[in-house]
Amino acid sequence: MSDVHPYSSDVAFSPAVKAIQTRKGSREAYAEREQRGGFRTEIDENLAAFLANANSFYFATASADGQPYIQHRGGPKGFIKALDKRTLAFADFGGNRQYITQGNLSENAKAYIFVMDYAHRRRVKLWGEARVVEDDPALTEALMPQGYRARPEQVILFKIAAWDTNCPQHIPQKFDAADVAAALASRDERIAELEAELAALKGQPAPAGAG
Repeated sequence: MSDVHPYSSDVAFSPAVKAIQTRKGSREAYAEREQRGGFRTEIDENLAAFLANANSFYFATASADGQPYIQHRGGPKGFIKALDKRTLAFADFGGNRQYITQGNLSENAKAYIFVMDYAHRRRVKLWGEARVVEDDPALTEALMPQGYRARPEQVILFKIAAWDTNCPQHIPQKFDAADVAAALASRDERIAELEAELAALKGQPAPAGAG
């Protein structure tokens, strides 16, 4: 990374942030965490499992003069992949051709990934630097989810500086439509089985559609 911090959490806790933490009474608790190492900096089993189940995240960049921009990225579960303990990568699909993210990264490598799991009310924040790779067809092909109907335009590599989790407070619980449909289908199948069993016990024909 281009910046060197005494603690990994300094990527987020700037002097201005620490001053406000001091004024509002939370600095001592975060200082204790800093003494234990601050935020995590490598992909562990928990983060790898979390990302393997992610089908959506938000990717933030900023221009050279600091204008922020957030873009949604989505795909099949596991479309964002870990290349090593510090590097994430994903195929960047063709979209509206504004290229704001790519333009920002061309002049400011700092980037941020925010992953939300509404079903389990979990969220992960990752700070780092990113770059666009346009001239590696083999890497693009390796990162392209099989069978997914999208056009991979390039690859984005994200080098992790630090990552952290948030508490579930205020996260509304939501479920993907596909997961809801699967749960309902399983429920309906079980209901049909029970109706068939009940009809057999009573010596009656099973209801239409049961069994």
